[in-house]
Amino acid sequence: MSEHIIGRRSFDFEKQIAVMAVVNRTPDSFYDRGRTYEIDAAVSSAVQAAEQGADWVDIGGVPFGRGPAVSSAEELERIVPVIEQVAAASDVVISVDTYRAEVAEAATSAGASVINDTSGFSDPRMAATVAGSGAHVVITHSAGRPREEKPPARYADVVDEVRAFLVERVDRAVEAGIPRENIILDPGHDLDKNTLHTLEITRRLDEIVGLGLPVLAAVSNKDFIGEAIDRPQGERIHGSIAAMMACIERGARIVRMHDVASAVDAARMYEAVVGWREPVRVEHNAQPGGNV
Repeated sequence: MSEHIIGRRSFDFEKQIAVMAVVNRTPDSFYDRGRTYEIDAAVSSAVQAAEQGADWVDIGGVPFGRGPAVSSAEELERIVPVIEQVAAASDVVISVDTYRAEVAEAATSAGASVINDTSGFSDPRMAATVAGSGAHVVITHSAGRPREEKPPARYADVVDEVRAFLVERVDRAVEAGIPRENIILDPGHDLDKNTLHTLEITRRLDEIVGLGLPVLAAVSNKDFIGEAIDRPQGERIHGSIAAMMACIERGARIVRMHDVASAVDAARMYEAVVGWREPVRVEHNAQPGGNV
């Protein structure tokens, strides 16, 4: 079954790319450096993303990378008001980037319909919490808990190891009561991986897609892009779009991107090229009435 009802929207991932915007209510996000930390800015950014064509907004209160501890109470204080206000203003899908079960429970109660767990169930209560809420879940490959210093990344075969990790976590999710059709996979570009690992994952993304569940590619502005083409943060938009398209070509159907307008244009153009989407109009060298 290719149709997925997520929140108040329906997606057919056989012929549709969902663009996920990023809203970080954090002072230390690697990309926006606190631009959407204030609540009004966070809500405005989410609503604007939906107006620009984003299908989905991913709201986070704690960055994945190492940094100062953020309590559950503070994380909830950051994200719950944003979820409530965005849900009241738009039918855009709302996901919450968290690895804590108690935050996930409050987030779904506030109006989020997806839990984006970048830790891959590091909280043993997460799977049961998501199951009880009826929400969708993004299961992401990473090593250990977010916010912690980790040793240099080592894999014998990064794709095989990521794939095995995801298979085990899917089994865990289903055993906890999460319907298989509510599960989305993310191989975790750059999460506890170096640039060579992430490029390999991108090249072989079809092996993750082959697991038969929708795949999310979160590539936007990440360090593997900067290192691959020697671009600092803030100058990675073209590399990000190229990486996004490489993932779409290999089967990703949800893309998590910072520059919403550019990502939406690229995704919709891909849909038109492969015949999934009709052109908005046909005028160039066309017969009157748009006939070919």
